[in-house]
Amino acid sequence: MERIARSQVDKFSQRRAELGEATLQTLASLGYARTSLREIAQNSEYSHGVLHYYFKDKVDLILCSVRQYKSVCVKRYDRVVEEATGFEELMEGFLDALGATVRDEAPLHRLWYDLRSQSLFEDAFRADVAEIDKSLERMVWRIMVRFSELGGRALAVPPGVAYAVFDGLFQQCLLRHLNGDKRAVATMQKHVRVAILQLLGEPQLSH
Repeated sequence: MERIARSQVDKFSQRRAELGEATLQTLASLGYARTSLREIAQNSEYSHGVLHYYFKDKVDLILCSVRQYKSVCVKRYDRVVEEATGFEELMEGFLDALGATVRDEAPLHRLWYDLRSQSLFEDAFRADVAEIDKSLERMVWRIMVRFSELGGRALAVPPGVAYAVFDGLFQQCLLRHLNGDKRAVATMQKHVRVAILQLLGEPQLSH
């Protein structure tokens, strides 16, 4: 009986995940303020009843969708870290990944920043947004640790500072890109390269 109950819970969670992924593009195009379960249903293949069965409200659905998307982003950058064997290879892979995600997935990142801004006003968002934000901070730190290892240079800042630098540069780029600035991505990549070198300390002396 316990195994059957657990199986039902797993299937319910899996279906939630499928619906969250399937409605992500609709959520990204509408944004938080213009989104309701009914509006999402009208812009997707799923009925309002189906969405309402799996999600208690639009906050539940948006958080599910964004959490999944950011998890995919984290894994993408982790692969860049795992595959790089040299400092410059990691640099090029990281900068290429940053540029591609802005060009190809700008509406999805816009939804994330929309959600994060809303968490300043709505208690329902705060715990989940803080959790997602922390996962992104840990991702950035893994990248910087790998730069430190490959470059033989100690990190000069704590994780929160490194994340704030990259997040600020990325958000600036996203805003400029959405405003039609064709140089936004290249400018961000240039600034990120400079930031990485600045966030690393002096070369470590070998004994």
